[in-house]
Amino acid sequence: MDEPRKPHGAGRSTFDLIDADRFFEALNVRPSTVILDLGAGMGNYTVRLAEATGPGGRVFALDAWEEGLARVRERASLGHLGNIETLLADANEGIPLEDGTIDICLVATVLHDLLRDATGETVLREMLRVLKPGGRLAILEFKKIEGPPGPPLKVRLSEKDVEDLLRPFGFHSDSVSDVGEYHYLFIASLPG
Repeated sequence: MDEPRKPHGAGRSTFDLIDADRFFEALNVRPSTVILDLGAGMGNYTVRLAEATGPGGRVFALDAWEEGLARVRERASLGHLGNIETLLADANEGIPLEDGTIDICLVATVLHDLLRDATGETVLREMLRVLKPGGRLAILEFKKIEGPPGPPLKVRLSEKDVEDLLRPFGFHSDSVSDVGEYHYLFIASLPG
């Protein structure tokens, strides 16, 4: 039996490279928020989001990498975070959630990888489908500068690249925040 293909970037996290205070200030997570951490990996963002949204909220950690999701479940158990649920899926094939159930969809340094494997149309349509009216899409990406750290310059997405990618799907740009030396957070919303 073939081993499942490990997704691009699996096992790596950028959480320690960002300014977490600026990130959470820009993201503005409220108690009871329902969040999708798309491409959650081992859950560095998931765990912090679950703490921020509190027991009344919920964080879905979606990834195509089962080993990472197992680590998310372990960390949730150790941290007594009952508001985390893991979802094993390839976002380029679909998101196994009901329509209009998500307040915030976080895509933390994985959009450029999703675009390596596909056009992005399926995953963007799926994010649009699962977000509530007025929901927000938060895209954390590497600045379009030479690395390291991060992916090669040719696959990095500028703020304008992200805006141009989202516009045809009806997303409106809300803000772009500098959240560290290497990253920006692009927040877009759906009409409410």
